[in-house]
Amino acid sequence: MTPISRAHRSGAAPSALRWLPAIGATVTVLLQILWPLTDGQTRTTLTIVTVIAFALTSVTHAWIYLGMRWALSYLGITVGFAFAIEAIGTGTGFPFSAYDYTDALGLRVLDVPLIIPLAWAMTAYPVLLLSRRLTAALRLPRANRLVFAAIGAFAMTAWDLFLDPQMVSANYWIWHHQSPDLPGVPSIPAANYLGWLAASFVLMLLLSLLPSREVPEAVPATLWTWTWIGGVVSNAFFFDRPTVAVVGGLAMAVVTVPYLWLLAEQRSGLRVKNPTASKEQVLS
Repeated sequence: MTPISRAHRSGAAPSALRWLPAIGATVTVLLQILWPLTDGQTRTTLTIVTVIAFALTSVTHAWIYLGMRWALSYLGITVGFAFAIEAIGTGTGFPFSAYDYTDALGLRVLDVPLIIPLAWAMTAYPVLLLSRRLTAALRLPRANRLVFAAIGAFAMTAWDLFLDPQMVSANYWIWHHQSPDLPGVPSIPAANYLGWLAASFVLMLLLSLLPSREVPEAVPATLWTWTWIGGVVSNAFFFDRPTVAVVGGLAMAVVTVPYLWLLAEQRSGLRVKNPTASKEQVLS
C-alpha cells in the first residue's frame, strides 16, 4: 500500500462544495429504492440514471477530498480497465464465461454498453476505501498491497452476487454457459465469480498505486452499506430470490460488518480524545 500522503491535493474542490456527495448519495439511494417498484423501460431508464448518479457521487467525493488529478486518475483506471475486461469477456468468454449484452442498456462499443464501465467505477471507489481501512487494521508487516487487492476483489465479487441475478432477470445480458451455476445463485455460472475475483484483483492492484490519504468516509460507506442492505431486501421480498439474498448478504457482510465497526470505533475514539472535533474529523 502507498503510505498516506500529506501532499497538496492537486485541483482540490472548494470546501463550499462538500455537501455535493451527500446530495448525490441521497439521490442514488432514492433511485435504488424505486428500482424494484418499476418495470419495463422505466426500470431500464432508472438503471442507467442510478449508475450515473452513483458514479458521479463517487468521483465528486474523490475530487473534493483527494483532488482533481486523483479523481481523474481513478476514473481513467477504472473505466479503462472495465471497458477492456468487458470487451475481452464479450469477445472471448474469458474470464467470466460466455455472455452477451442485449440492446437494453443503450449504445455499445465492441459489444459493451458504455454505461457498464461506469458501474465498475461507481462501486470500486467505496470498495477502495473499505479495503484500505481493513488492510490497515490488519497491521501486516509486508504484502499490504496484495492484501488490499485481495480484500477489494472479494468485496467487488460479493457485490456481483446481487448484481448479476438482478441484471440477467431484467434481460440486460445473457449467459451462454454449460458450467455449473453457483449454489444459491441460479442461472449464473460459478466461473463468472472466479473471473470477477481475478479481474477485480488486478483492478485493485492498479488502484493501489494511487496516493493514499485519509478522507471522510461517511458518504461512500453509506452507499456501500445501502447496496448491501438493498440487495438483501430486494432479493428476499421483491424478486423472490431468497437464496441470493442469503448468499449475497453473507458474502458482503464479511467485509461490511468489520468495516462499519472500524468506522464506528474511529468516530467514538475521536469524540473521546477530542470532544470538540470537527464534523469532518468525526465522519472520516
